[in-house]
Amino acid sequence: MNTPADAVAHFNRGRSCEMAADYASARDAYAEAVRLDPGLFAARLQLAVVLERLRQPELALVQYKRALSDAQRQGHWLNEATTPPLMRTLIQHAVRTVRAGHHALFDRLFAPLRERYGRDSLARIEQGIRIYLNEEPAVYPDPRQKPSLLYIPGLPTRAYFDCTSMPWVEQLEARTPQIVAELQLLLQTDAGRERVFPTDELEEQNLRASLESPPTWNGYYFYRWGARREDNCARCPDTARALDALPLCRIRQHGPEVLFSVFTAGTHLLPHRGVTNTRSVGHLALIVPPDCRLRVGGEVYEWRPGKVVVFDDTYEHEAWNNSSSMRVVLIFDLWNPFMTEAERAACADLVAALGDLRSAAETG
Repeated sequence: MNTPADAVAHFNRGRSCEMAADYASARDAYAEAVRLDPGLFAARLQLAVVLERLRQPELALVQYKRALSDAQRQGHWLNEATTPPLMRTLIQHAVRTVRAGHHALFDRLFAPLRERYGRDSLARIEQGIRIYLNEEPAVYPDPRQKPSLLYIPGLPTRAYFDCTSMPWVEQLEARTPQIVAELQLLLQTDAGRERVFPTDELEEQNLRASLESPPTWNGYYFYRWGARREDNCARCPDTARALDALPLCRIRQHGPEVLFSVFTAGTHLLPHRGVTNTRSVGHLALIVPPDCRLRVGGEVYEWRPGKVVVFDDTYEHEAWNNSSSMRVVLIFDLWNPFMTEAERAACADLVAALGDLRSAAETG
């Protein structure tokens, strides 16, 4: 059985090889150390160093990013006080390398968009990147709004958006009878139904019961993590056509999330926040018994069957079904309505690229 001591032994062997300028052997030893103990961020940091010496900057960037992320998650390398003096120069180099790598990646991604729409068209996105990289602070016009990942400044700030300015809302609401009819057929079977929280642990963290029955949140997905669920779309062709007409927030492997969202009786979804203000969330209320409501940024909204509400989920929000029967709304991810076409295209590329980097760091 492998033990943390095995990882430390490989780390020490890597240090010896690195001091002897045998960088290939050092790389192999450090790689084995982090394979045995992925949380050994000191070994990952040295792996990044030797990858740079071996002229593999893309791989080094991934390891620097993961090392910094793992260490900072545990309270290390956040500032001078949390960084050992002998490591400060190396940590500063790692931070500069990660920032430079991000900027180079985004410059490549955005070059065609700047050429098409003009350089100034991405000014808000570029400022958002500087905030993401901690190169400048985020300044929130409304302190209730706090995205957990990506904040784009300059977008009008409000908990709920004005649906009267969205031309697609009236058409979607008009299709409610057909959508409800398809929903009723789906509810007769568990085929295509999934838990929203995939584990019992996540459900326990995020759901509470207001009745004696256990709370559950499940749904019939049309898109999940950006992938279209062809089975449910085929079962609900009118709903699928209605969705195709919406300005869905389409990002490779990330969005949209679209589903018939089912709260069983007595289910309370606890307060939480979304990841970015580039996205808004829409609900079309379908089956809504009394005593069901949504609260966004402290402002309460009561669903009304056949009506759409659109909100900014980077405000803290929660939802209740305090009734003794099922509540169902159609949930769909949209772009923030104040973003331009160029900004939407840039954000789609940006978030997908950040996801790729994160995946590479997590598996590297």
